[in-house]
Amino acid sequence: MEKRQDCGLLLKQIHDELQKNANNVLRPQNMTMAQLDALVELDRAPEGQRSLKELEQLLHVAQSTMAGIISRLEQKGFAEGLEDAADRRVKLVRITPAGTECVRAALHHRAEADEKILSGLTETERDIFYTLLKKVRDSLG
Repeated sequence: MEKRQDCGLLLKQIHDELQKNANNVLRPQNMTMAQLDALVELDRAPEGQRSLKELEQLLHVAQSTMAGIISRLEQKGFAEGLEDAADRRVKLVRITPAGTECVRAALHHRAEADEKILSGLTETERDIFYTLLKKVRDSLG
C-alpha cells in the first residue's frame, strides 16, 4: 500500500495544476479566473444580473476587488453596470451577450478539463470521488 501524503499538499498540487491549465486557456481572451467566476455567477442569475454586493458575497472577495473585476469586464464588453431603480445606491451588474458567449466557451473548456481529470476513474468511482469532494468542502465551511 502506498504511503499517504499530506492531504493539503496533494490538494494544493491539484489546485495549482488546474489553475495553470485554466489560465492558459483564458489567456488568449485576456481573462482571469476571477473575471470568469463573476461572469458565471451573472450568467446563473435571474435576468443575468446581480448586485455588486451579491457578487462580493458569492465570490468571497472585498468590495474593492469586486469593483475592479467588474470594471475590467465592462471594459471588455462582457458586463455592464446599472443603477437599481428602487435604490440608486445599489450598483447592479448585468452580463452582455458577449459575456454569455465567453461563459459558454469557458464552460466547454471546463467540461473538457473535468473529463481529463476523471478519465482514469470508472463511473462508480467518479460518483464516489464527487461525493467525497463535497464532504471535504462542506467540512471546511
